[in-house]
Amino acid sequence: MSYQQYPAHQGYGAPPGPPPPQNGGHYYQPPGQYNGGYQQYGYQPPPPQHSPYPPQGSPYPPQGSPYPPQQGNYPPPNQHYPPQQYNAPPPPPQNGYGAPPGPPPGPYGAPPPPSGQYGVPPAGPPQSYANPPPQHYGPPTPPSLGYGPPQMIQWDAKPDAQALRSAMKGLGTDEKALIRALSTKDPLQIEELKSAYFRTFSRSLEKDVISETGGWFEKGLVAIIQGPLLHDCHLLYSAMDGPGTKEKVLNDVLLGRSNADLHAIKSKYRSTFGKKLEDAVRGDLSMKTERHFMIVLGANRAENNAPVVPQDIDRDVMDLYRATEGKVGTDEMMVCSILSTRNDNQIRAINNAYFSKFQKKLERVIRNEFSGHMEAALLYQLHHAVDKYMHAADLLEDAMAGLGTKDHLLISRVVRYHWNRVEMANIKGAYQQKYKRSLSSRIKGETRGDYERLMVACIGD
Repeated sequence: MSYQQYPAHQGYGAPPGPPPPQNGGHYYQPPGQYNGGYQQYGYQPPPPQHSPYPPQGSPYPPQGSPYPPQQGNYPPPNQHYPPQQYNAPPPPPQNGYGAPPGPPPGPYGAPPPPSGQYGVPPAGPPQSYANPPPQHYGPPTPPSLGYGPPQMIQWDAKPDAQALRSAMKGLGTDEKALIRALSTKDPLQIEELKSAYFRTFSRSLEKDVISETGGWFEKGLVAIIQGPLLHDCHLLYSAMDGPGTKEKVLNDVLLGRSNADLHAIKSKYRSTFGKKLEDAVRGDLSMKTERHFMIVLGANRAENNAPVVPQDIDRDVMDLYRATEGKVGTDEMMVCSILSTRNDNQIRAINNAYFSKFQKKLERVIRNEFSGHMEAALLYQLHHAVDKYMHAADLLEDAMAGLGTKDHLLISRVVRYHWNRVEMANIKGAYQQKYKRSLSSRIKGETRGDYERLMVACIGD
C-alpha cells in the first residue's frame, strides 16, 4: 500500500524507566548500567551508515526524498479527545537499542556509496531471477531484549519473589499482587525473578501460578513468566500441534523479525522440543507457502542498518512488477523472496517507489495476485515495514473484532508488545488515532475480572 502520511505530533514524554520495586525492594543502577542503551546488554552501537534513506524511527521525511519514514510519535491516548500536545523525543529505532541516526539521506536517484565503502554490496555474478540477492550488508542487528545471551543485571529480585510467594501461599490467592509483581517487569527482570523465586523457595514460579490461577488470566501470567523467547517457542509449538495450523500465530512470531531473533527462536525451539523448527513448519505448511516460510527461517534478511540503494529499489520494483502484473500468472516466490529478505527501510522504499512508478498500491497488487495464508503473510510483512505501530494496532483490533474475542491472540499480542514500553505507547497512540477510542477501553469491553486487569496493566494503564 502507498504510505498514508499521519499528522506529525510530538512524542510521549521520556521513556519510562524500570518499574517501581514492590514491597520495599530497590534497584541498583550504577552509571551506564541497566539504562536501556547498548552497553546495558554488552553491545556497542553500530557506526552510522551513509544511506540515502533515513534510519528507522526518524520522525520526518527528509527534504527531496519521496520515501516516508517509519511512523512514530503517535499521540498518546487519554480520557480527553482529541489528544493534548506533548513534548518528548521521538521513539528509538526499531531494534530498540538506541542506535544513533546516520547523516541526512540524499535524494532518490543519487549514486550508491563508492565501491569498497562499508555496507556496499561487493561486485559479483548476478543472482537467479527466482532468488533476488538479499541486502544483508552492514553491522548485525542486535537481538531484541530477551533473545540474546543471558545477562546479569543490577537488580534485587528477592522482594518481588517474596511478594509472589505470599500472594499464593495459604488459602486463596491475591491476584492483584500477582499482576503488580509481573506486569511491570522487562525480560531480564523476569528471568532474574524466576531464578530468585527458585533459589529462595525451591519452587517453580510458573508451576505455582498454574496451580493457583486458571483460565485466560493464568495463560496471560504464564506468557509473561515464560519471557518473550520461550513464549514464542510455545506459541509455535501449539500453533502446529494437532489438526490444522494457527496461521496467524506463525505470522506473528516469525514475520518481520531480525536475523538474530530468528536464530534465537530456532535454537530455543530445538532445545525445548527436540525438533528443528524448519522440520515442524514443513510438516504443517505445504507447497509455496512452505517455501515462503523456509525463506523466512533462512534468516537472510537485510540487517536494519543496511543502506537503501536507489538502484536496488528500482530493480526490486521492476522484479515485483514482472512477477505479478507484468506477466500471465504470478511468480509467487519472487515476491516472497523480496519481502522476506529486505529490511523494513527497503520494503518501505519499494512500496513507495512501486506506487510512484505504476500508480498502483503494492498492497492491492498482493491482494489481486495472492490468496489464503500466503496473501496474509505477504501483507503482514508489507504492513509491518510501512508502519509497524499502526500494524500492531490493527493486529490488536483483529483479536477483538467480530463475534467473540480471540483470547489467545489478544494475550500473545498484548504480552509481546508490553515488553517495550516506548513501542507500546506508540501503538496505543496509533490505535486511538485510527479507531477513535483508547486501547484500554477496547480491552475492558472485551475482557473481565483479573484477565481484564492483567491486560490493562500490561499496556501500561
